[in-house]
Amino acid sequence: MLPESDLHKRIMDGAFIPALPLALDSSLELDIYRQRALVRYYLDAGVDGIAAAVHTTQFEIREHPDTYRRLLEIVSAEIDAFQTRSKRRIIKVAGICGTRSQALTETSLVTDLGYDAGLVSVAAYPHETAEDQLVEHCRAIADCIPVFGFYLQPAVGGRVLPYSFWAKLVTHPNVVAIKAAPFNRYYTNEVARAIAETDSHLNTALYTGNDDCIIFDLLSTYRFPVNGELRSVPIRGGLLGHWSVWTQTAVKLFHAVREARDQESIPQELLRRAVEVTDANSAFFDAAGGFRGCIAGIHEVLRRQGFFDGIYCYPGNERLSDGQIEEIERVYRSYPHLNDDQFVATHLHEWLKQ
Repeated sequence: MLPESDLHKRIMDGAFIPALPLALDSSLELDIYRQRALVRYYLDAGVDGIAAAVHTTQFEIREHPDTYRRLLEIVSAEIDAFQTRSKRRIIKVAGICGTRSQALTETSLVTDLGYDAGLVSVAAYPHETAEDQLVEHCRAIADCIPVFGFYLQPAVGGRVLPYSFWAKLVTHPNVVAIKAAPFNRYYTNEVARAIAETDSHLNTALYTGNDDCIIFDLLSTYRFPVNGELRSVPIRGGLLGHWSVWTQTAVKLFHAVREARDQESIPQELLRRAVEVTDANSAFFDAAGGFRGCIAGIHEVLRRQGFFDGIYCYPGNERLSDGQIEEIERVYRSYPHLNDDQFVATHLHEWLKQ
């Protein structure tokens, strides 16, 4: 587990954090060897952190407690082994779900397993739940572990969370970041404004989870006038399901984007890449089908690369939408420079070793 001062610096510097898919076999049991291989792939691809037990991992994993715990153990152990070999510190993030009792139980587990931060979802609460109750829920977890707030898009189970919610939440000193993933520019702007207007702009990082707008988000810095000064809120990094595939190429693109933003000179090539990445995401995440095939789409890409031997998912996530295979094939043909198939082919046998 990273010391909190180191964790805060790493997050404020901006980190590349993929959301981890779940490797299941045909019996819907955890495929330990393929799960390890996937974690090893991300680490060798150059990620700064890994987020486990999040939406991309399938929230339904919590209905299988042994699988849930084993997954968290595998991820933590693989990161520890990598850190020992490489001397690189990797941020461990775990999703924290459910109402108060479940969420605090999960918090205790991930803390015991050495995770650095929790990505807290409030999707378990009914939509009529009072805003202050949601804030207190998140704050109770932040009392125990550094927290990423999470604006999950409504299309996959999230809810609209207004400016006032974020303005209250970010004042907690252990809310280290907000993952803005509403897939909505207006809502993302409200999160950025809440960070700026509550004196949290130096303590709480804004991360993109908007897989439909990754590059444009990473190039963006929000600026708001507050008490006579202009406060800047850059989107410092990302925690993204899209980064769970074609990861090595995405890491390189992430660093190119950060360099361009720091130099305040954005090449046209990056703007073209931004459109291409969004188009690829539309296929992987099944935008045309209302995101119903987003988990299955990610699994299909990993199957093509050899990580998975099928698109095995828990019921409700297991189907590709009509035409989604054709869309994935289209973006493969259209943007061969975005995939990292050669990198994977070179190293897959190493990652699959016991």
